[in-house]
Amino acid sequence: MTQMPYWLDPQPVVFPPTHLALSDPDGLLAMGGALTQEWILQAYSKGIFPWFNPGEPILWWTPDPRSVLFIDDLKIRRSLRKTIKKMAGMPGFKVTLDQDFVGVMKNCASIDRKDQAGTWISDEMLTAYTQLHQSGHAHSVEVWQDDELVGGLYGISIGKMFFGESMFAKANDASKIALVALSMQLKAWGFNMIDTQIETEHLKSMGASLVSRLVFEALLQHQLQQPFPAMQWEMEIDWVKAAMDHVYFQKALNEA
Repeated sequence: MTQMPYWLDPQPVVFPPTHLALSDPDGLLAMGGALTQEWILQAYSKGIFPWFNPGEPILWWTPDPRSVLFIDDLKIRRSLRKTIKKMAGMPGFKVTLDQDFVGVMKNCASIDRKDQAGTWISDEMLTAYTQLHQSGHAHSVEVWQDDELVGGLYGISIGKMFFGESMFAKANDASKIALVALSMQLKAWGFNMIDTQIETEHLKSMGASLVSRLVFEALLQHQLQQPFPAMQWEMEIDWVKAAMDHVYFQKALNEA
């Protein structure tokens, strides 16, 4: 008999145990519920995230294995290092946090992707995550050149855990620069990992690796227990210097 995901009513806000997620499609746990802050934050705190096409019921996922980026494993290869140094010396270049959350989400929704037709970032998702941004739980990274938004990413933060959602680039390496800058700031704040959800070659090239759902959930709970205020973020460090000093750089050079 074909297995079906669990159906969730709008109330109460309760998910089934994650080990009951389907293996085909990998990680599909439930459908239904609602895209409210309560539902979304409860989901992420259990390692679950919403991912569905416009017009579909809300689908909730917890894949096994899980893609994660341990910040100390971030790979800044020689070519990216050169790009960062070059861009950092150009007038009009800057990287910011939480300065244009909606703009980042809209660009992530509209950017062409060779492995994807259309987008899951619907108006419903935009509204829900913008509300989370306004309450200090969702954050964006912006890469600017001459006041033009040329790259960025966004995600959710709970405790000292950052859950990456999507990224985009309109200039060479702009999404990688956003990830490097974010990683350096998160490390300075005491974060040590980013949830990258599903493995891609792009993220793998940056140092993301796979862990089992069981391991991920144990790591997640450890990070959630470390308090960090829900607030608007600002870049507080010289992220370029931090990137140039990054401990993984020499290892990455040997693999370039």
